[in-house]
Amino acid sequence: MAAARPARFTVPACALLLLLLLPACDPGGSALRMRGATMGTYYAVTVANPPPAVDEARLRAELEQILARINAQMSTYDAGSEISRFNRHRATDWRPVSPQLAQVTAAALTLAERSGGVFDVTVGPLVQLWGFGPGADSAAAPPPPPAAAAIQAARARVGHRKLRARTAPPALRKLHPELSLDLSAIAKGHAVDALAGHLAGRGLGDFLVDIGGEIRTRGINPAGRPWRVAVERPHRGARAVHTVLTPGDNAVATSGDYRNFRERGGRRWSHIIDPRSGRPVEHATASVTVVAADAMTADGLATALLVLGADAGLRFARRHDVAAYFIRRSSFDSGFTVSASPAFALYLTPDNPDAALASTPFGP
Repeated sequence: MAAARPARFTVPACALLLLLLLPACDPGGSALRMRGATMGTYYAVTVANPPPAVDEARLRAELEQILARINAQMSTYDAGSEISRFNRHRATDWRPVSPQLAQVTAAALTLAERSGGVFDVTVGPLVQLWGFGPGADSAAAPPPPPAAAAIQAARARVGHRKLRARTAPPALRKLHPELSLDLSAIAKGHAVDALAGHLAGRGLGDFLVDIGGEIRTRGINPAGRPWRVAVERPHRGARAVHTVLTPGDNAVATSGDYRNFRERGGRRWSHIIDPRSGRPVEHATASVTVVAADAMTADGLATALLVLGADAGLRFARRHDVAAYFIRRSSFDSGFTVSASPAFALYLTPDNPDAALASTPFGP
């Protein structure tokens, strides 16, 4: 990618937590490892036991070309990107866009309907109002909570039903001229899927793709064993593993609230904004991990379930057969309780302490 400073993505409804890759403990095997910067974070690709004919430099260039294209389409930090040009467009007619931007936006709108509106890629004005989002200074004193009138005014410019997407021919349309679109909560997952699809198309069957903690695995690791991925304990201090998964040929995404929040006058508010109220969520759910067939779906669902919180989120996951794992704080940054949907038990490693719960229903 040509830019010295990578284009970045904002995170309007969730903070993506780093999912730690557990290194193989057994020697043996070989791996091709590539790492770089993208979307304001990192990308890391590991190809296990690659064929001798694989040209690493060429493969890296191909992957970075894919990432550069996605940044040029979907980065709100790039004033010349497709999404930035669409956001500046004030007319309410159909505006032609690339097939990829139309596809990802359509997927976001489908998830918005499916989740009852808690996943909303138009929520940016509310995120900004509460002191988060692009240009926010995390080191500065937090602003006072916005007045009810200001929240109401921002909500007038928010709402997934004020946005339309079509894929044939690809185009987007605003129903409110000041609507803005931010795909941060789903675009990293899309990028993971794009890299994974390219690797598979090159005939590579064993790999792990990771963009800022959004992960997709396939086949086996360099040691000849299934890939193992760890979910981070949601603690704002030291980093530690909370639980370990074996996702198989699937994707894993985690969303959480504990690294991006504000405190003022003894009150804490999260950057997780519920579009239904226009206010930060107040439940105790610290993080949600989702396993799904593709990273875009896992990414979006993790965000939606974090907005819902563990109680409503677990009901949603059971109803829709989503593999989801909730970590809830029992006291801030100290104790935690966990709950998970029945579908999630399939991915717990046999030596995981949580695996003992797999024989009984998780959660309330």
